[in-house]
Formats: sequence, C-alpha cells, structure tokens
Amino acid sequence: MEELLSILIVDDDEVDRMAVQRSLRKVGVKLKVTEAEDCKSAITLLKKNTFDCVFLDFRLPDRDGLDLVKQVRSLNIKVPLIVLTGQGDEQIAVDLMKAGASDYLSKSWVSPERLWQVLRNAVRVHQAEMEAELANKRLWESNELLRRKNRELERQRKQIERQNRKLAEASRLKSQFLATMSHELRTPMNAIMGFSQLLLRQYPDPLAPQQLDMVQRIFNNAQHLLTMLNEVLDFSKIEAGHFQLEPTEFNLAQFVELTTQELRSLAVEKQLTLDVNINLEEPMIINDQNSIRQILVNLISNAIKFTDSGGVWINVQEQANDQLMIAVKDTGVGIAPDHLQEIFEAFRQINQTNTRKHYGTGLGLAIVDSLVKLMHGKVTVDSQLGGGSIFQVEFPRYLKYN
Repeated sequence: MEELLSILIVDDDEVDRMAVQRSLRKVGVKLKVTEAEDCKSAITLLKKNTFDCVFLDFRLPDRDGLDLVKQVRSLNIKVPLIVLTGQGDEQIAVDLMKAGASDYLSKSWVSPERLWQVLRNAVRVHQAEMEAELANKRLWESNELLRRKNRELERQRKQIERQNRKLAEASRLKSQFLATMSHELRTPMNAIMGFSQLLLRQYPDPLAPQQLDMVQRIFNNAQHLLTMLNEVLDFSKIEAGHFQLEPTEFNLAQFVELTTQELRSLAVEKQLTLDVNINLEEPMIINDQNSIRQILVNLISNAIKFTDSGGVWINVQEQANDQLMIAVKDTGVGIAPDHLQEIFEAFRQINQTNTRKHYGTGLGLAIVDSLVKLMHGKVTVDSQLGGGSIFQVEFPRYLKYN
C-alpha cells in the first residue's frame, strides 16, 4: 500500500497514540493521522470525515471500545475498526468481532510488523467487502431494471393480446358481414340475369337491335357483378376458416383444356394467343376440382386482363415427390419488384399501366394464394415491369381427405 492512508487513533493515552504512529512509520506506511481521546469526539470525526482505518483503545474515558464499535456500526459508518487493549480476555475479543470489529490486538503483542499486517489485512478485507457490496448493488439495480422492463413487457403483451382479440373480433364480424351481404345480393342478381337471358332469347316478343344491345349489357354487367360477389363470399369463407376442400379423382389434363376453352373468348376479343402445353405421364389426380378451377380461372383471366398484345401460355407438368405444377405466362404489363408480395394481399390492386381499365375486387390472387396454402402447396411469381409475368402454382397430386 503506497497510497496515503487516513488513520483515526482513538485513545486517551497520548503515549499509546504515538506508539501506534511510530510503529506504522517504521514499516514505511504513509499516514495522515487524526487523533481522538474519547468515544464522543471519535463519533463526531467519523460522521464528518472518511478514514481508511480506525485504531481504538478498548478502555476509553466515556465508554468502552465495544460500545463504540456497536455505535459506529449502528450509524452505518463503513470503516475497518481495529481494537487495541491491554487485556487478553478471549470473550471480549469474541464480543468485539460479533459487534463488527475488523480485528482485535493486545497491546502487549504490538510490533511494527504485527501492526502493519493487521492494518493491511483489515484494509484489504474492507476494500473487498466494499467492492462486493458495490457489485451486489449494481446487480440489484440491474435486476430491478430487468424486473421493471419485464413488467412493462408484460403490460405491453397484455395490451397486444387485447388488441389482437379486438382485431380478431372485427375481422370475424367483417367476414360475417361480407358473407351475409354476398349471399343476400346473389339472389336478386341471379334474378336479373335470368330475366336478361329470357329477353336475349327474344321471348315472348322480338327486340329491336338497340334494345337487344342494352339487355346484353345488363346481362354482362350482372354476370360480372355476380363473379365479384362470389369472390367476396369465397374469400370470407376462407378467412373465417369455413372453407373445406373436397378431394375427388379427375383428369387434370382434360380439366385444364376445358377450363382454358371457357376463357378463350376473352383472349379472342383482345386478339391474344392462348396456348396450353400439358406434359403429364399420369393425368389422373385426387384434389379439389372446384378449387383448381378457381385457381386456373383467376390466373388465366388476370393474364388476359393485363395483356394488350402477344399471348398467354399455360404449362402443366409433373414435379418430384408427386407434386404438380401449373404455370401461367403472359406478355402483359408486368409487376414492379416492390409490388410482388403486395399482389397476394386481399383487396390490393397495384396501380399498373392499365389496371384501371378493369373492375375487380382485388381478391383473385388472394384467393389463389389461400387455396394453394390449404392444399399445402405454394405460389411463386416472376415478373418485370413491362416484361410480362409468370405465375407458378405447385400442389400435391394426391390431396388427403379431411
């Protein structure tokens, strides 16, 4: 210990006080010494100053050393206390150590080396205790901070749970509303289409060309509106978890050809080519026929809708592990990379060059994505703005029955 040590010596005997100082200076200890002759003055000094160690005599004029040790510790003054006494009573030594003394030394054993050893040990132990106390305090503060953060996280978690429950309820009510409205609107829409078809057959009386054109427009718009209502109804069922796949065995090759033919008039109207390439060793599959039709119709009609020139190609082939792939390629407007994920969101319509030419719910691709996921398949898209798109659907050949 080369640093300057601040020492308090409490003894009513000046000779004994000087003896302690001489002994410590003989071993080269640098000291700043403060002296007190009784307990009262010692307590006053300890309250106002910080000391590295206190040497105190057991026999003092106003109180004994044991009382002084107890008072110092009761005041929570943290300093090494070394008691010097002319008595060798072991019980006194035990009582002093229990009260909080750092060490006990008989004056008959005092020598420079002995005193230095006791001082050094007391200071080192005290420093270790202070470091441990500081570490424990910091640990407690860290734990308290963690507890506060945990409480805040728990509060936020509960708040998020409440919000999620509200959102789930709002979503359920929305789906229920959409399903109810779609169902209720389909009845009058079917009536409109039915009466329009009767008029188109010119029954019971022939129609003038202008009247025939107007009725055809009524029928076309009603049919389009019914398609939109069906999309909303299907999506609300899927979102609410009420949509059930119904696997049946059918010929996929024939089914794709037939579905494509149903949509060929849309391509012919825009003077687009519509080609189908089917490469299946085994065309028979077990899957939900209606869902696959809906996937095909949405992908092919979308490709035709957003293509002004060129064509649309449908490719069907087998993959490994009894997986099948249907790809729909077009030469249309394409999709910017930033929007590739957004297109599968419900009611999302990307502002492409000619999107606004066509009406729609924005549910087509969301329904495709949801149906494919129900089949445990996946949908991928490769597209460039102005360079066309390729939508690829992979799904199992054999769909397990629920």
